Amino acid sequence: MCKPTILVTNDDGIHSPGLKAAAEAVQPMGKLIIAAPRRQQTGMGRSLTGNRDARLEPVDYQVNGYSITAFHCECSPALVVRHSLKTIFADNMPDLLISGINYGENLGFNITCSGTVGAALEAASFGIPAIAISKQTEIESHYSHNLQDWSAASSFLAHFSRLMLTKRMPQDVDVLKIDIPMDATPNTPWKLTKLARVPYFSRVLDAPTADTKIGDGRTEIRIDPDKLEKDTDIHTVAVDNLVSITPLSTDISSRVRFSELLAVLDS
Repeated sequence: MCKPTILVTNDDGIHSPGLKAAAEAVQPMGKLIIAAPRRQQTGMGRSLTGNRDARLEPVDYQVNGYSITAFHCECSPALVVRHSLKTIFADNMPDLLISGINYGENLGFNITCSGTVGAALEAASFGIPAIAISKQTEIESHYSHNLQDWSAASSFLAHFSRLMLTKRMPQDVDVLKIDIPMDATPNTPWKLTKLARVPYFSRVLDAPTADTKIGDGRTEIRIDPDKLEKDTDIHTVAVDNLVSITPLSTDISSRVRFSELLAVLDS
């Protein structure tokens, strides 16, 4: 029986320890191929941007003592995924895409900005089951490769990767978004969640004017626990300190009843 093929990517760049942790967690499950941005690409969402002359460049990569086929590319995470699927996987698509492990949680409305989630959604658009996994870290670490304990994230990634390789997900579950609390252990309970309909990270500007630079200000977490629904990803991670498993769909259509909307549009 042929081993499944797993494509691993991220938005923190090819040298991220989070990427290495993800690769180590799933390497025993199948044939591993890594394709990641050459450098930090946080906040790129599902954008397809990059150097138009860039190509997938081989890089030496060791995982659990094995030499793994790995590439980096000077472009956004979603474009790395798309270009990989159109080239090295043109004749045989991977069985699973893993994006992460990301430095920093991806919660609430902010996930549309996430390169980690964007890469997973890009794979899902090709019909490939995908996981986007992130670890809650200090805001200051989001653009760094500082030391982290990946044991909990790796454990949950291995568990849910094994399930996605052996079980068919229900219709409309295209991506599993996994968020690991900062102090989680492999024994921390997990909970199925929905996206919170509020932002999680906020950009704070002091006395902003038209001359304020985009890079001015600071990023803060501004949430009101009393106003959060308890079955949301933000409440689960930031308040309950549980692992959040959020099923995502590529169908972002509104769930409004058409009769209700037509009553407004035809008025």
